[in-house]
Amino acid sequence: MSEATLHEQHTAASVRLERILIALAILALIAAPFFVYPIFLMKMLCFALFACAFNLLLGYTGLLSFGHATFYGAAAYFCAYAVKAWGWPPEAGILLGTAGAAVLGLVMGFLAIRRQGIYFSMITLALAQMFYFFCVQAPFTEGEDGIQGVPRGTLFGIVDLNVTLNMYFVVLAVFLIGVFAVWRIVNSPFGMILRSIRENENRAISLGYSVGRYKLAAFVMSAALAGLAGATKAIVFQFATLTDVTWQMSGEVILMTLLGGIGTMIGPIVGAGLVVGLENTLATSGFPVTIATGMIFMICVLVFRRGIVGEIYARFLAPAGGEGGRDQ
Repeated sequence: MSEATLHEQHTAASVRLERILIALAILALIAAPFFVYPIFLMKMLCFALFACAFNLLLGYTGLLSFGHATFYGAAAYFCAYAVKAWGWPPEAGILLGTAGAAVLGLVMGFLAIRRQGIYFSMITLALAQMFYFFCVQAPFTEGEDGIQGVPRGTLFGIVDLNVTLNMYFVVLAVFLIGVFAVWRIVNSPFGMILRSIRENENRAISLGYSVGRYKLAAFVMSAALAGLAGATKAIVFQFATLTDVTWQMSGEVILMTLLGGIGTMIGPIVGAGLVVGLENTLATSGFPVTIATGMIFMICVLVFRRGIVGEIYARFLAPAGGEGGRDQ
């Protein structure tokens, strides 16, 4: 049997396995709030969507942003203010937060994509710090106190989000829509071009692609999805604070993505679950959470260079003689 045929069979088997795992994961998430604290699950889903949005930029486009908390936190502020001060319904607040994050992504991306590598990363960090200091001074953010007491309201005038289970299933729906959007982008012709830019930008330019426009489009999409996660988080926890826009938050989402495995669909979700689970478990103990996550990150770098999911793909799902761990 030829190598091409073996590769096709492996690909088909991987797709079937992935679909089965996805179906089982969705069923588990539907049943989860009846066995696990729903607020913890909602926090995990929001961060998982945030990590998936960041992975769209890093894992599939090859752009490392140190300022992605800007979009997550800004959307939380926009949504919280619109719902609390203007009396908007939660769905309108979430849409405003997502749109606001996309606009910020357009501005930051337009300035940052003019440079490559570490210079790109440093520009995103600098712009993120500028936005952080803006949030410290802006009157609508209420400074260090943040926007508190945000009402959850009623979704579409029908679903009462003050009921925890209702809120959970709305967050689950938002999470699934966001992850599906990432999957659709990655598996489209647009996504293939992003991968080619990641692998060899000069070759993509030689083929006639406007690399700058594709990078900017990916940056805006990633920002919008990060904003969707941030706005949803503001409704869930009923507040938006400076913590959401700090550089530490940007570092945390990078850690989640690297732990799970960049360039994989499931990796960021696993990484987010691991980090949020550790934070929740160690919150009442005397052991610092940052030290625990740092130790796990060191172990992951030394033992699982591709991340947890990436290493599983490479070792167990890669075809003979091939490489795995990315684009799964």
